[in-house]
Formats: sequence, C-alpha cells, structure tokens
Amino acid sequence: MDIAFLLTNAIVVASIYGLIAIAVSITWSSLGLINLAYGFIFSFAGYSAWLVADTISRSPFLVAGAGILGGAVAGILICLIVFIPLHDKPAFTSRGMIATLAISLIGSQVLLMIFGPTAKALPELFGRWKVSFLGMTLSADKIGIVVCSVLMLGIVVMWMRGSRRGLEIRAMMMNPHAASIVGIGVRHTGIYVMGMTGAMAGLAAVLLSQTYYISPFSGLTPLIKGVSIALCGGLGSVQGAVLAAILLGLVEAITNKYLGGQYVLITQFLVIIMVLIVRPRGIAGLLDKAREQ
Repeated sequence: MDIAFLLTNAIVVASIYGLIAIAVSITWSSLGLINLAYGFIFSFAGYSAWLVADTISRSPFLVAGAGILGGAVAGILICLIVFIPLHDKPAFTSRGMIATLAISLIGSQVLLMIFGPTAKALPELFGRWKVSFLGMTLSADKIGIVVCSVLMLGIVVMWMRGSRRGLEIRAMMMNPHAASIVGIGVRHTGIYVMGMTGAMAGLAAVLLSQTYYISPFSGLTPLIKGVSIALCGGLGSVQGAVLAAILLGLVEAITNKYLGGQYVLITQFLVIIMVLIVRPRGIAGLLDKAREQ
C-alpha cells in the first residue's frame, strides 16, 4: 500500500511539474532560449483563472481555460519583449536567461502591487468524489490532474505533428539553422512556441492550485523544479524530461513520506547532481547538437 501510495503521488507530481519541464525543453530546443520567466507565467495564469472564478463563473472549464489562455498570453508577451529583440544578438543564450529572469522578478512584483500579498484560492475543479482501484483510494483531484496533463500533452503532440506551424516547430527543434535556410521564420514561429509552452505552464498553474494557493511568487518553486527536471532529463529532450519528471516525482513523494516537505528540494537536487555526474547530458544522454555549436 505504501508503494502504491508513493507511486500515485509521484505520478501526480510528475504530471504537474513535467508540463513546465517539457515547456522548458521545447523552448530551448526550438528557440535556443532558457526561459526563466515561467515563474511569472505560472503566477499570471493562476491570477487569470482566479479573476474569472471570482468575477464571471466558477465553471471548471472556464477557470481552466482562463488559466491556459493567461499562460499563452504571458508567453507571447515574453516572446515579443525578449526573444524577438534579442534572438539574433551576440550571446543570446546568456542575454535571454538574464532578460527572462528579470521579467519574472519584475512581473512578480507587479502582481504583488496589484493583488497584494494575500494568497488566492481557486475553486475545486474536479469535485470530491473518490474511486477505489487495486486497493487504493484515488481522489478526484489526483485523477483530474493526471488526465488533464495527459490530454494537454496529447493535444500538443497532435498539433505539432499535424499542423503546418507544428511541423515548423519540429523542424526548428531538429535543426534550427537548416530550418531558417529553408524559409521558416524564427520570429514568427517563436510566437507559436512561446504561446504553446505558456499554455502548458498555465494549465500547470491551475492544476497545482488544487493543492496550493496562488500568490505573486507562487511560480518560483515550479520554475525551479521545471528547469531542474529539464536539466536532469537532458535539456532539449522531451522524452528525457518525462523520465526525469517521474524520477523526481518519486523522490519528492518518498521525501514527503519519510523526511518531510522541507527536505524535498534538498533530496531532489542531490539526485540531479548524481544523475549529472554519471550522465553529464542528463537522462536522455544527448543535447541538441545544433545548440552546442
């Protein structure tokens, strides 16, 4: 039972933080940008969902949709402010990291000024029903979190495989230099990348709010965990990010169970360090060669 409980919690944690980690990996492999503004995107999306719930409707579909839309809008704004002006400048990687980190910090301060320090709560999106499965009792929020995360990833994969813009993003992920040579517009495609990955972070914000409250700096921990998972999995590898999310989700569940929540980041970073010592390029083992040149 303990093993089943730990595995369940690990999958739930991996479903939330894995969305951000995959967003980080897609942004890096396609645009060459390590986006440290996902903390702000996360909080912005959470407040967008809260505003809809507080002023318009508490419908789960509207609340979740507002969070996803808010994340997409924030992602596009960051693309317009950071990526488009800087992408063809020298030392773009370091400049982009600094600029997105600055936006995350400034944006969080703006949210603090607007909404104040009091944390906000979103309504329960999945109800309070429970299901017994193989001797385990699964709550509605756990099932809903996993299902929504899988659906979002499925929609992203289908869109990237079946749409023109999605194929352009995949081409940029495989070889951005060749993609630009054949006429794929980096700036225009970047808007779609940032909007899509922002939407993923927005959904993560709504899902995590089923357990935690929304605050101006609530995106800091998800940002740290998302980037850490992406690094552990192999920056630029979506498959590696998924495997790392499951591994670190299991570490978090075990740490919470036997040591306490205050030790979660410590144990996770120890695991990340050990993984990177054994495999410096992460679990996937390979970084995008085009980004190493």
